[in-house]
Amino acid sequence: MTLLKSFKDLDYSEALESDKEAHEWLKLNDHRFGQLINGKFISNKKSKLIASLNPSNGKLLANIEIASSEQLDLAVEAARKAQPSWELLGGHGRAKILYALARLLQKHSRLISVLETLDNGKPIRESRDIDIPLAIRHFYYHAGWAQLQGKEFSSYQSIGVVAQIVPWNFPLLMLSWKIAPALAMGNTIVFKAAEQTPISAMFFAYLCEQAGVPPGVVNMINGDGNIGAELAAHKDVDKVAFTGSTAVGQSIRKSTAGQGKKLTLELGGKSAFIVFEDADLDAAVEGLVDSIWFNQGEVCCAGSRLLVQAEVAEDLHLRIKERIKQLRLGSPLDKSIDLGSLVSKTQFNRVNEMVKDGLKHGGEIYQACDIESEGNLYPPTLITNIDSSHPLAQEEIFGPVLVSMTFRTQSEAVELANNSRYGLAASIWSENINRTMDVAPKIKAGVVWINCHNQFDASCGFGGVKESGFGREGGKEGLYEYLKPNGLKSSKKTTALITKNPKNNAIDRTLKFYIGGKQVRPDGGHSIATFNVDGSHAAFVGAGNRKDVRNAVSAASKASSWSTQSGHGRAQIIYFLAENLSVRESEWIQRLITLCGVSKKQAKAEFDESISRLFSYAAWADKYDGAVHSAPYRGITMALPEPIGILAQIAPEELPLLTSISLIAPALAMGNRVVLIPSERFPSVALELVQTIETSDVPAGVINIVSGNKRELAEQIVGHAEVDGTWCWADQETIASIEAISAIDLKRLWVHEDNDRDWLNPDQGESLEFLRNATEVKNIWTPYGD
Repeated sequence: MTLLKSFKDLDYSEALESDKEAHEWLKLNDHRFGQLINGKFISNKKSKLIASLNPSNGKLLANIEIASSEQLDLAVEAARKAQPSWELLGGHGRAKILYALARLLQKHSRLISVLETLDNGKPIRESRDIDIPLAIRHFYYHAGWAQLQGKEFSSYQSIGVVAQIVPWNFPLLMLSWKIAPALAMGNTIVFKAAEQTPISAMFFAYLCEQAGVPPGVVNMINGDGNIGAELAAHKDVDKVAFTGSTAVGQSIRKSTAGQGKKLTLELGGKSAFIVFEDADLDAAVEGLVDSIWFNQGEVCCAGSRLLVQAEVAEDLHLRIKERIKQLRLGSPLDKSIDLGSLVSKTQFNRVNEMVKDGLKHGGEIYQACDIESEGNLYPPTLITNIDSSHPLAQEEIFGPVLVSMTFRTQSEAVELANNSRYGLAASIWSENINRTMDVAPKIKAGVVWINCHNQFDASCGFGGVKESGFGREGGKEGLYEYLKPNGLKSSKKTTALITKNPKNNAIDRTLKFYIGGKQVRPDGGHSIATFNVDGSHAAFVGAGNRKDVRNAVSAASKASSWSTQSGHGRAQIIYFLAENLSVRESEWIQRLITLCGVSKKQAKAEFDESISRLFSYAAWADKYDGAVHSAPYRGITMALPEPIGILAQIAPEELPLLTSISLIAPALAMGNRVVLIPSERFPSVALELVQTIETSDVPAGVINIVSGNKRELAEQIVGHAEVDGTWCWADQETIASIEAISAIDLKRLWVHEDNDRDWLNPDQGESLEFLRNATEVKNIWTPYGD
């Protein structure tokens, strides 16, 4: 009995990782860090300071100087000055430096792991075995892409100066996600670490010097949220890459509205962890340990919403409770513990208060042990008996708290999973591969894991939809976030809008809207006169309003089956559009001559290119495939391009036939439904296309057209909650307005000033860039074997 009791009472002994070397390095730097600007470490003794504390014991690690506005300007100026020569260094030159950074990270991996744990509070085994190896992998992976850039991205160029702002939950890993691809593609950087966890970034700054990174290519500033906001809004920054909360992402979207910046926003999440009755429940429990209790639950894609089929819910909950009893909390430097400290006392109190307040709305809580405010140790927590509207089921807690709900059917599971303003990730647990592969495409998220969770690799894109942000990091798709097309040439100046009183001796022509497969009159009953180039009356068109936009979006919503139709099926309809349009060639050429004042040769060129463009996108409809990423695990990761959904399109003012088709065709080819706001100068062209659309078997609601005041309609449509994305060619004021409005729900935008390209040139008006912007890439991780 004594032997049996001893066996049952076996426990782990303390196995502390030495922090001696880390503290020696901090002491070497006088426990104080300033800024890295133009290759030099800048310190100002008069700077305001932030205390970087060890969250496990509250002891000071270092004082961090808050960058001044003048220092921020110097950092951006240094990056701007260094960018041309860094880009001209070429892919091979940049690859060597990225490779050197990877090697240096490897050589110092033990020290960096300890610094990361001291600063963040995560268990040393997670820093050592997960975070730092993944960071190293990113630099190796992107060194390879730098080498291949000249061949694989020959029609693209660097964006320029990139502002990068990261959170505190994965300090060095988030740094690598941001810096490696940006450097690989020839950009220069102003980087801001989280104010709570800047130390590993400062160590990386020293490695940049050793790796031979030229002065000004990587600049690192420190500070609080105010300096981050100032960096994001800086007028000389070309792109902002931000990872953090949805609220801050919305603020950045507003502050950068109208500045012409490219944005990548990787924001919050409330990811679903779906367990079906036929799942391996023991495996699912271990998946939860790796999901919501990994990194103390301070993970944006943590599977914090457990959706379990009712038949096995009680069994699974019992297994979870037994399992979390075995999880050990303690000193983050102890190699035997499972959960360390939350990042700060502020975060600890936030999690604790959210749970307390949430339980006022109902629910049963189970915690494996008592809460230990000393050391910011929050226990693994399970909350059951709540519904989908419960605050704890909707709001991101960002701690080791799992909330559980039940479902009965597969369709109910999908509905519950998508019942969130977030759309970052999800996982599906079932031994039935048919079921998992049926459910995965139906989940509105950027990443879906099958029988696993929290799998990451540099080769696989990561990012969300809805209020989880937009853009991808990692993989080839992530590189496009740091590139822009080269060689774009503006077209001729926009023809002035004619506003004469109509004098019409012919039969009255009032063109109706096209909504839900029908020609309909404007809700407000107002019409606008349009004119030919010589000032003669062309036609009346409707003046759309909020209700017309609402009706068009509603019609597009009802046409969701278009998004699930095969690429081949969509191709046939686009080919049919081209066929029916070509029959009316002479009529269209004459109309373009009369309306736009172009020569017969120019009109024919526009018409011919319109037919060609329809053929091109019909061809791409069943050929724009995804990829299978080469991630180092036993499984396959499929990157699938999926339609955005309902896509609003605000058309350019010139070449009205060609530009309308150049927007509609790629959107349709990829499975989107379209609400088009046509050219304000030539709206009759899009509305007269209706006759061709109606005879080409386009399903009702797939194409909807509403004319009127471009800015007013653009603002209405971008603010509509059911619109998933917007393409816009307009003036700067309209662009600034819709970018600010889109911050409400972080709608995906692709915006341009009018005349930004030569639409008759297929390299500019018909590129894969249109297909990429008509799709979201979903990465589905599928392990195999036992």
